[in-house]
Amino acid sequence: VDTFLELIQRAEGLELGQLEPLTTLLVWTWNTLYRVVVAEGSDVFVQGGSHFPEPTPAHIDGASAGGSFLKMGWIGVGLVMELRVRGKRIVTSPVVAIATERPSIPVVH
Repeated sequence: VDTFLELIQRAEGLELGQLEPLTTLLVWTWNTLYRVVVAEGSDVFVQGGSHFPEPTPAHIDGASAGGSFLKMGWIGVGLVMELRVRGKRIVTSPVVAIATERPSIPVVH
């Protein structure tokens, strides 16, 4: 059985604090596709699933295996995403993939 530390060390993922503001991530979990737009650090706008039908200000606390250990400010494949929205804690199903959404750049003639 893997320990949380072993899971975290092997998991693919990213640290939110290293991303530029307005970076848009697509985060697929077992149940939902989330669009996450970085505001600053772990403060984001999240949209997707039944909890977030519209872009909603949130704070991503981090990634966990569902227990008490949390890798702060991080999203990891195979781990759940833990968020806080208006003081309420939301835990997603495990993340299966993360991608950066390319911005659409309008062409001006």
